[in-house]
Amino acid sequence: MIANLLAAIGRPVIAVLAACGRVTLFALEVLSHLLRPPFYLREFGHAVMQIGWNSLPVVAMTALFTGGALALQIYAGGSRFNAESVVPSIVAIGMARELGPVLGGLMVAARVASSIAAEIGTMKVTEQVDALVTLSTNPLKYLVVPRLLAATLVVPVLVAVGDSIGIMGGWLVGISRLQFNSAVYLKNTVDFLEFWDIGSGLVKGAAFGFIVALMGCHFGLNSGRGAQGVGTATKSAVVGASVLILATNYLLTGVFFSS
Repeated sequence: MIANLLAAIGRPVIAVLAACGRVTLFALEVLSHLLRPPFYLREFGHAVMQIGWNSLPVVAMTALFTGGALALQIYAGGSRFNAESVVPSIVAIGMARELGPVLGGLMVAARVASSIAAEIGTMKVTEQVDALVTLSTNPLKYLVVPRLLAATLVVPVLVAVGDSIGIMGGWLVGISRLQFNSAVYLKNTVDFLEFWDIGSGLVKGAAFGFIVALMGCHFGLNSGRGAQGVGTATKSAVVGASVLILATNYLLTGVFFSS
């Protein structure tokens, strides 16, 4: 009975460790191709547009409403201690350090990881990936590297835009509903926001972009046959990217702000 219990616990643990090993080996293989020619600039430009420009509306809307809700919550909590004046500074720090990168990364994961996994999974099912190999084109160089580079470079830009819009959302709520003076609100925002608050969020954005593209490409290239296989790959890519983003955020926050 004890052996069966240990086996029931051990099987999922071993499966998770094996999956982590496969993703790690895939990442190392992709990184080994990163700086070696040929370079597919057209695919890179297409990926920049798909990941960056097309993700901008959802990231902007998410940041705007998050900044406004954060201002309302901080004001409601601060009023219990007569600390309503901390709203501008905490909204700015919270958006720059945590909410901007994390929510931006999750929104990109929901939109981009699923799209990449579905696209590459469909290419595999319809044997287009095999056709690339037949034409002496490395699928990693053609399909994975451009998307990985684009996501790593573009997501920090989305995070910066999201931070700005989120802080603006807090400012709009502050002056329209919480009766803050606009000049005082903006001054408190600038005075309390430090360079590393913004820089740490951008570093997180780069890491999250790498994770999103990596998971989408990995599960897309390893998808099963048929529509069910592509659907499973898409679901796994989003779930895996989301969990890794939250775990990586915790680790990076511990590294950046442990003191």
